[in-house]
Amino acid sequence: MFLEKQSGQIRTGWVEVICGSMFSGKTEELIRRLKRAQIAQQKVEIFKPKIDVRYHETDVVSHDSNAIASTPVENSSNILLLANDVDVIGIDEAQFFDIGLSEVCNELANRGIRVVVAGLDMDFQGKPFGPIPGLMAAAEYVTKVHAICVKCGSLAQYSHRVTSDERQVLLGEKESYQPLCRSCYNEATK
Repeated sequence: MFLEKQSGQIRTGWVEVICGSMFSGKTEELIRRLKRAQIAQQKVEIFKPKIDVRYHETDVVSHDSNAIASTPVENSSNILLLANDVDVIGIDEAQFFDIGLSEVCNELANRGIRVVVAGLDMDFQGKPFGPIPGLMAAAEYVTKVHAICVKCGSLAQYSHRVTSDERQVLLGEKESYQPLCRSCYNEATK
């Protein structure tokens, strides 16, 4: 952890990554951690990619309808410009950001800020997704959460796309994706 001396106090910064498949509770866990920081009277800023307007134009919203105010941004460098005088930064849907997000998070941590990031670790083809692998490698803490396989009830770590669209980024919900375990995912993608 990096230590920054600020107004006589030593601040430690670090990066936490919450990752997993769709419907695994990533955003729910992000919101829980950020609300706890707010209860502790810490100054919190939350960011999300501007393209994600599935539930709300500005708020970060979980599948269970828990919400927290956020600032939508075009790219990761905007976060550095907007993150002033804060103790904790939250970033949701990190897989939709540019690859520079890892560098941005490290810079924030080096400033003494706790950075909590949530996102998909794999795309619908089971491949590492966007900046998440780099973030996981550099993070002090990584939490992998799991959904429940809709086919067999095992732990699910894959976001299986049930539409024929082959684009890597396809914003969608239950009409487009289902969580599957390894076995059921392999069967479904034969």
